[in-house]
Amino acid sequence: MLHGSKEGTSGAGGGELTVPMAWLYAEYIADELLRTGDLMPPTSFEFRAGRDALALTIFLSDTDGELSGIRVVSQLETWLSLTAYDQPWQHWVRENMGRLAAQALDENRPSPDLELAEAAWRWLEETELLAPDLDSVPGRGPLPDEDGGPKVWTPAWQLGLPLGHLAIHLF
Repeated sequence: MLHGSKEGTSGAGGGELTVPMAWLYAEYIADELLRTGDLMPPTSFEFRAGRDALALTIFLSDTDGELSGIRVVSQLETWLSLTAYDQPWQHWVRENMGRLAAQALDENRPSPDLELAEAAWRWLEETELLAPDLDSVPGRGPLPDEDGGPKVWTPAWQLGLPLGHLAIHLF
């Protein structure tokens, strides 16, 4: 992303290319975790939902901005706890996105990492995917197969989050 300087001076923010490395690295880690788990085809919307939910978790949990390859394994437990079923993940994401946005505004600097994270979050919230209805209780008859069972439109983040959590477990 190309960002111009607000004051017209050269140096940081002087129109040079700013690469969103923190987001791209978080997305890469999430992609690798999901591919290793081999839970769904990488071209599916479900895969994208899982990757984006995991990437947001990874990006937002890196409070020091220094996520390195060595620290990835040590962070798996943190990511597992953040993506667990009983955690308020959606609220945690909103709080941290708001904090980062306020910080970028206070420092009067653009944040291409945050812009990509916001785009991923918007997609996760606004996109609904047709998924098996996990809350339905089958009647007395035989359990329906995956394709024949009841389905419900589900926000992408609600489908992607458990997929990401499972991918971490499988890693």
